[in-house]
Order: sequence, then C-alpha cells, then structure tokens
Amino acid sequence: MKLNELHDNPGATKSRKRVGRGPGSGMGKMGGRGIKGQKSRSGVAIKGYEGGQMPIYQRLPKRGFTKPNRKSYAVVNLGLIQKFVDAGKLDAKATITEEALIESGLVRRKLDGVRVLAKGDISSKLSLEVTGASKSAIAAVEKAGGQLTVTARVAAE
Repeated sequence: MKLNELHDNPGATKSRKRVGRGPGSGMGKMGGRGIKGQKSRSGVAIKGYEGGQMPIYQRLPKRGFTKPNRKSYAVVNLGLIQKFVDAGKLDAKATITEEALIESGLVRRKLDGVRVLAKGDISSKLSLEVTGASKSAIAAVEKAGGQLTVTARVAAE
C-alpha cells in the first residue's frame, strides 16, 4: 500500500455545498436561505427561541444550588483496602496514608483528600490516616483491631 492508494470508504466524505454560485447550481441568488427575514441575514443565531411561546428553559422550575467551592474527595471502600493488603500492594504493618494509597494505585489522585467508606469487609489490623471517613468505617476498622485517624483538613491549599 502506498500513500497515493489511500482513500476513504465510499460515502464517508461528502463534498461541501457551494452556495451563491449562479442559478445553474440550484443554490444561487439567495443560497438556500429564502427571502428576507432575520434568518436570511448573516450573524444570526436564534437558540432557544420557540416562536413566541414561553421557552422550555423558562417553563421548567429552577431548584437547588451548586456550591462553587465544594470539596471533592477520592472515595475508597474498606473492602478494596483489604484486597490491596492481601495482594501485597499495601503494607498492613505500616501506617497507611493517602500517599501510600496513591502509590499502590488504589486512588488515582487525592483531590481535596481521601474519604474511607465502610463497603466491604476488613479483617486486617490496619492503621489508616485519611482526610475523612464514615462513622461505620471507623467502627469497622476498630472492630478489626486497627485504628482510623481522620486528619484535620488544611484550609488554604
């Protein structure tokens, strides 16, 4: 195969419509835009205009609020931590910090911190140090004989 033999599949490309090129083209004079009016002129974008009726974005109720500075945490389940300890990717004897979780590949990036949730079973005696944890996760780790420390969040980072 040579460069000059490369071509698209049949029907994959379509030649562009050349408007305003005389009456013989079928797209001459007004270029398929009709006669007069706002849409026949250039620079017109009538998005969301519904011909005089109330537009859908105005008819629908507006509720709620999106907090612009809300915190976003990387979520880790206890079952996954146990799985990584069993696989030898995490050291159960050392304190498992957020950095250790990232190095093991369990968490991709820290975001505003790591939060541990109680999904799954934990059997190892672990010492965890993370930004956040659910009450049930703390209880599950302590039941297994370990400890889960929630560190204070750094205000300005």
